[in-house]
Amino acid sequence: MKIAILGAGAMGSLFGARLAEAGHDVTLLDINAAHLDAIRRHGLRLQTDEADRRVQGMQAMRPEQAGAIPDLLIVFTKTMHTRAAMAGVRHLLGPETIVLTLQNGLGSVETICEFVPAQRVLIGITTWPADLVGPGHVQSHGEGVIRMMSADGVDRPAVAGTVAALDRAGMHCKADADVWAAIWEKVAFNAALNPLCAVTGSTVDQLGSIPDGPALAFAVVGEVLAVARSHGVAVDADKVGASVLHAIELHIGHKPSMLQDILAARCTEIDAINGAVVAAARRHGVPVPCTEALMQLVRLIETRAAGHGLDASPVLH
Repeated sequence: MKIAILGAGAMGSLFGARLAEAGHDVTLLDINAAHLDAIRRHGLRLQTDEADRRVQGMQAMRPEQAGAIPDLLIVFTKTMHTRAAMAGVRHLLGPETIVLTLQNGLGSVETICEFVPAQRVLIGITTWPADLVGPGHVQSHGEGVIRMMSADGVDRPAVAGTVAALDRAGMHCKADADVWAAIWEKVAFNAALNPLCAVTGSTVDQLGSIPDGPALAFAVVGEVLAVARSHGVAVDADKVGASVLHAIELHIGHKPSMLQDILAARCTEIDAINGAVVAAARRHGVPVPCTEALMQLVRLIETRAAGHGLDASPVLH
């Protein structure tokens, strides 16, 4: 397949490299000049539990520089950048192009469907960890899964084809007709671990250093799943709890994207994750005190840097 990755940060680069290793024609699209230049010059250094290697052969460029129409466009930009990013690749959206979003949070599907008919949009979640170590250098320790379906709920050939491509690349991908439950479960996972790491400066495994870390994570998970149920989504608390424990035990040294953003003084996805949950909770009268407190703490850290020119690193180390 001819595959373009829109947003070639840690996750986009991991997926692109895995797909390139599986024999696909991969183009990485991003605006990080240093990262793109390093990949063009030396390939992408990818460190996983399997090996430390350089993945060659991927094209790496800014979105406006790309001209080849992809069979599959995988969107990995931050949720708040989705509309601008999709507008920037409008020229790459051919009549047969399939768009897959594996972004965090809520709201991206609706935005993408403004550019591409729902029958050509795939939605899903992934639990793969990835860290951008430096320009042209990504690491991923531990494993994950991918679940996806068509945005309109129809079991189309594009779903099977995309699942097969990702699964053969070793990404443990399956079609899942109940992916909205998986999306809410992933939101619960992220609403717990991302801001907890962001405000404490902890890697995921460090959250398990004392019982308070997992306890607070589980409290947030319970709140988010209560909101999902208020929307009529049947979510599995045991599954999410197991995923949280798995991450804390095995994602050694992993800095979630929200922590990476805080350390780099970038805006986070807090509004698309905890913020979206809080908004939905208020509409349905569901109390989410822990989820809301973490949202407020991350917003304070962001504002401290943006409004006062101060260090955006977490309060605690």
